[in-house]
Amino acid sequence: MKNRGMNIKHPKVRGEWVELRFMMRAIELGLHLNKPWGEVMPYDFVVEHEGRFVRVQVKSTMFKDRGGYSCTVRGSDGPYQGDPFEYLAAYIFQEDLWYIIPAELVVGQGSIALYPKLKGAKYGPYREAWHLLRREKQEPGRVDRIEACVEETPVERMSLGARLLRVLWGGA
Repeated sequence: MKNRGMNIKHPKVRGEWVELRFMMRAIELGLHLNKPWGEVMPYDFVVEHEGRFVRVQVKSTMFKDRGGYSCTVRGSDGPYQGDPFEYLAAYIFQEDLWYIIPAELVVGQGSIALYPKLKGAKYGPYREAWHLLRREKQEPGRVDRIEACVEETPVERMSLGARLLRVLWGGA
C-alpha cells in the first residue's frame, strides 16, 4: 500500500484520504471513532476505547528531508497552542507508516522530523504506537482494581468477630 494516495494533487482531498486511512486502521484495531461536525475544532477525531476518550489530530507527509520526513503540525492559525488534542497521528505516505505522538511533544512547533529508519530517533517510540489510544489513563486518587492474596487462618485462631463475619459471608 506504500505510495498510495500520493497522486492526489489537491491537498485538502489528500488530507481527507489520510483521515479515511486513519479511520480504517483504528477500526481494525477495535477503536471507536467520533468525527466532529465542521472544521473548527483543532482535532480530527475523538477516539473511544472502553469509556476513555482522546482527541486526535491527523497529519501526513511525503516531504523527504535529510534522510527522514518533515511533517507540518500546525493549524491554519499557526502552531497549535494550549490543549488542542491528546495525540497527533502522523502518516508517512512512502512508508505506509503511522506515528501516534503525545500532544505535549508537538504543540507549539510548526513541524517535526520523522526518521523511520534511524535508530534512537526522537519519535521512534511512537512508531505505530496505537496502544497509546487504548491505554487506560490513571486518574489521581482513583483505583481501578485491587488484587490481594489472603492466607487461610485456622478458625481457632480467629477472633469471635472474624468468625461471625466468615459465617455471614458463607465461609466455613
